[in-house]
Amino acid sequence: MENVTTVDEFLLLSLTSVQKLQPVFFVRFLIIYLINLLGNGVILMIVILDLKLHTPMYFFLGKVSCLDICYSFVTLPKVLMSLLSTCTAIFFLGCITQLHFFHFLGSTEAILLAVMAFDHFVAICNPLRYTVIMNMQLCVMLAAVTWFFSFFNALMHSVMTAHLDFCHSLKLNHFFCDVKLLLELACGNTELNQWLLSVVTGSTSMGTFFLTLLSYFCIIGFLVLKNKSCRILHKALSSCASHFMVVCLFYGHVGFTDILPASATSMSEDHTVAVIYSAVTPVLNPLIYNLGNKGVMLALKKIFGRKLFKDCIIRGLIRLISVLH
Repeated sequence: MENVTTVDEFLLLSLTSVQKLQPVFFVRFLIIYLINLLGNGVILMIVILDLKLHTPMYFFLGKVSCLDICYSFVTLPKVLMSLLSTCTAIFFLGCITQLHFFHFLGSTEAILLAVMAFDHFVAICNPLRYTVIMNMQLCVMLAAVTWFFSFFNALMHSVMTAHLDFCHSLKLNHFFCDVKLLLELACGNTELNQWLLSVVTGSTSMGTFFLTLLSYFCIIGFLVLKNKSCRILHKALSSCASHFMVVCLFYGHVGFTDILPASATSMSEDHTVAVIYSAVTPVLNPLIYNLGNKGVMLALKKIFGRKLFKDCIIRGLIRLISVLH
């Protein structure tokens, strides 16, 4: 019979064990965090302020920008605090809260990306009825159902994990709390937790991925069969390019962490992918939408001015590349 430990806190792994590198990592992640807040905050602001962007596509784009801000807020502040001090402990309640919101935001983004793919499908394949089908009431309802489902999906994992007993080491070999890591430290039967994680979360991820791909296959099939003009095909696919790139970034992480077996990846690779997903991807998303979306570009130029906007984008890209290196 293993000794059950009363858990008050967990010890998180720092991003680097070399003390001299901690200030360097702190500055880099602080800059990434601030760029994320600025970039996604600007998109959120122009979607709200510009009346021309009060359409279903930009309605959901604003929701994704809000998610990206929240993603970094869930993980990066704790990472920055741990880099400033030698204490990497996180209270049990804080760990469960972090776990809950990480899964909540992940599920929400997966469903929103599928909804946005459906929005592209309706806009391209049925443009005359687009405003009737994708009316604002439907958009609000889809967003509400998405947030509601994702919240209770994450709540299920957080409550089930919070009721586990822990009898192993309380050191988490990661820089934030996740269900899989906590299940490894738990004692007793965790089969139900594992089943819920693989079936419910896996079904949500694969289901939304399938719906997203189905929307794109329908779009391509419609354009090839109905519109054989290469110009129209190129124009239609160009309008979906930024969303498709964000989908690739999102499901690239999901495939690496959830589909590949643990033995197929090293711990350093897992940490690298987690850093990219929680810190870098939320920064890249607004840049992808800025550079690939004409509506966003025109709104930004209108607000900030053509030359100032172009200079800010170029400097932002240069600064981001220098930080990542």
